[in-house]
Amino acid sequence: MFYHIIYDFTNFFSVFNVFRYITFRSALALIIAVFIFIFFGKKFILMIQLRTRGIARKLTPETHRKKMGTPSMGGLIIVGVFIITMLFTGNFSNMNVIVLMVVMVTFSLLGFLDDYIKEAKKDGRGLASKVKLWGQIIVSLAVALYLYENTTNQYYLLGGKGEILPNSGLVFPFFRGYFIDLGIFYIPFAAFVIVSTTNAVNLTDGLDGLAIGLVIIALTTFTGIAYIMGNEKIAQYLRIPFDPSMGELTVPLCALIGASIGFLWFNSHPAEIFMGDTGSLGLGATLGTVALMVKSEILLIIIGGVFVLETLSVIIQVFSFKVFKRRVFKMSPLHHHFELSGWHESKIIIRFWIFGLFLSVIALSLFKLR
Repeated sequence: MFYHIIYDFTNFFSVFNVFRYITFRSALALIIAVFIFIFFGKKFILMIQLRTRGIARKLTPETHRKKMGTPSMGGLIIVGVFIITMLFTGNFSNMNVIVLMVVMVTFSLLGFLDDYIKEAKKDGRGLASKVKLWGQIIVSLAVALYLYENTTNQYYLLGGKGEILPNSGLVFPFFRGYFIDLGIFYIPFAAFVIVSTTNAVNLTDGLDGLAIGLVIIALTTFTGIAYIMGNEKIAQYLRIPFDPSMGELTVPLCALIGASIGFLWFNSHPAEIFMGDTGSLGLGATLGTVALMVKSEILLIIIGGVFVLETLSVIIQVFSFKVFKRRVFKMSPLHHHFELSGWHESKIIIRFWIFGLFLSVIALSLFKLR
């Protein structure tokens, strides 16, 4: 809102011309979000603490029982800071920005409903798993349909304005200019990407600062990709798909990075607040959606490699126990296995962050292999 008001004054006051630049508004969004969280986060936490008791998750190590009473629903603060920041810096004439915000808010509301029921029942079960999953699927299908039918985005295949990449095209990061057109099957594929990423982030949210730190790394990586994809010269140099509208995504992504950094200030070990499903579902869905928008669905597997491993550990554990009546891991997700193996919580978190950062560097380096 503020951006559109200021934009009208740029013809009269040259100082406001800086708001025309995506880089300036992206940096401003990050700074505003961090500032709001750092200076007002404690008050927000106290407000939530008065209304919640903090319910420990089931199937967690006994050491986590001491965390009972820590306020949850911290995702509410993340969403609130994100929206406030976007009111100052967001360009709402760009549909990609609006869709990303709708995804973040919608999935956060679904997570909030789950967290609220957990608090009301005081037993940690929350929203019925089938209801939560179907809610995710319905919203994801709506987003996937929009991305499939969207006519405003123009993906030019190899930088520059040449061959147009269809919305349903799946780009392979290892081969220059190669893609597969999924056609109508892109809709269930895109929905699967959003739902799976959402739940992968949710499963990873089990240690103080673990999930939010990995989300910051992934969001930062996708911010770089979105900026490169929206810059014709850089996109042409790297021979990656180019879409001028994608550069604007860096603003909401930086707003989320700033909100996430602010949240990490209070969520780092020992955590003063947990994000709950309110935060993990919203952030996970946003990651999946932005990966689809910037045509980096395959790169998402690498960038979110830690989330993938956490999810696979749960799948392997469940399959092994049901079929062979044996457990592969001491406990799943994977971070609990290392916790029961004697690793200190802080050591697990830092090592997972390092691995996540390493995977993001690998993903970005693949641009030069085209």
